[in-house]
Amino acid sequence: MLPFQLDLLFQINGIGSASGLIYKDSSLFIISDNSSFLYKYNIQEKELHKIKLFENSQENIPKKDKFDFESITQKGNKFYLFGSGSTPNRNKRISYNLTSAVIEEEDLSAIYEKLKLTASISDDDLNIEGALFHNEKWHLFQRGNGAQSKNGIFVLDKEGNDIRFFPIPLPKIQTIEATFTDAILVEDKIYFLAAVENTTSTYDDGEVLGSFIGALSFDTFEVAFTQKVSETHKFEGLTLFTHSKEKIEFLLCEDKDTETLETDIYKLTLDLK
Repeated sequence: MLPFQLDLLFQINGIGSASGLIYKDSSLFIISDNSSFLYKYNIQEKELHKIKLFENSQENIPKKDKFDFESITQKGNKFYLFGSGSTPNRNKRISYNLTSAVIEEEDLSAIYEKLKLTASISDDDLNIEGALFHNEKWHLFQRGNGAQSKNGIFVLDKEGNDIRFFPIPLPKIQTIEATFTDAILVEDKIYFLAAVENTTSTYDDGEVLGSFIGALSFDTFEVAFTQKVSETHKFEGLTLFTHSKEKIEFLLCEDKDTETLETDIYKLTLDLK
């Protein structure tokens, strides 16, 4: 167990249901699971900009229609946004070029079908909530909050072939196992968030029982540690803020599962000494 401190850092008006974030050049890039915008928030200037991902981008998209962007990661000079795959219309991957601002869309339906076959996951139980790219491989984090309760990591090449699935056991609260909500790579460790929600559905929300921070060895996927950081928040976004030998600081966002367009940004500090 690592000593930690969790602080509410600031609130951003104009974003709801935040599901992922990246800290880059004094700005936060944020996605929302019921929006088709990519948001850029300048921390120093306190200015929010909306980047259209589609011609008719909108907010508070009805649950049955939303793209459910749950993952954002950087590869080269592009951000990649992944739909969760939990329904047929949630199979998109969007790339945003940081240099040219060009946006490209890809349908991952065929690849997501391969993921389900590889891990013997039903159509209702696929739920991708984290992504990273390293060593020419995509690592997609399956949130096992469906009936099959399969937490794990899919590892696949850029073309979506040679897919492997690694189940990952996580701690429980009230007999309910925590499930991945985001993950990032820092040096040789994968730091992840996991939440406990009283539901067996990837579609319907349940009572939030808490959130964990944890780390895995990148080489073996062995869990190095887990630490409960809240009993009431469902943290869904994780990004590196600062890192030294003594401590590591992350920024977190929370999905409140409401239509209110406001997002709380937290700072989580872990003592590494």
